[in-house]
Amino acid sequence: MKISVQKSDKLQEYSLELQSATLLEVLQHIKTHQDATLSFSSGCRSSVCGSCSMRVNEKEVLACSYKVQDGDKIEPLRNVEVIRDLVVDMDKAYDFNAKAKAWLSRISPEFSISQEDEKINELQSDCILCGSCYSACPVYSVNEEFLGPFALTRVWKYVSDKREGDTQTKIDTIQNNGVWDCTLCNECTVVCPQGISSKADIEKLRVKSTIAGYSDPSFSQSFGSFDGSPSF
Repeated sequence: MKISVQKSDKLQEYSLELQSATLLEVLQHIKTHQDATLSFSSGCRSSVCGSCSMRVNEKEVLACSYKVQDGDKIEPLRNVEVIRDLVVDMDKAYDFNAKAKAWLSRISPEFSISQEDEKINELQSDCILCGSCYSACPVYSVNEEFLGPFALTRVWKYVSDKREGDTQTKIDTIQNNGVWDCTLCNECTVVCPQGISSKADIEKLRVKSTIAGYSDPSFSQSFGSFDGSPSF
């Protein structure tokens, strides 16, 4: 079996005799027996920490769960700075959580949540911040300030939480470089190892935004101002 792994700015081919091995096992084998300089990230080895996220044949996967096939091409995540080989710097991506105010900011003491309430955003709580959706998102190629799939998913998690006492601030925050910039291409959903649909969460945030008085800026520009006058 032969695979190609990106090293620096080029692909390096390796030959192996391993069968039914995960990509992480293959990379560890290469580092131990063939190329000690090969760099990659890993952690829990159980698809929980998300640190071994990378791209195989131009699709995001977790190395600890993906089974390697002959001819596979292994590359680092996109839209992030590559530190070395398959190791990337996720700091900028994680910063979008802060920009989006993706946390429970003001708890309303009069509300308690039931098991039914917990199910509303139970799936969103499973996000492991692996960055797969960030890498797969095509919007970053034209807008580096886009808040992005996992940040917006986390915003929906807290906006939909009955205990959150300041949903308006969160809705206000995601109007620029946020919910309206998403193309709803669904690439984030396809690559999410937890089965989270950021596209669906963004659609729900758009509904919340509309209720709060906001609208898609591109829609407004296309049809003119509210007095009915055209924009051209």
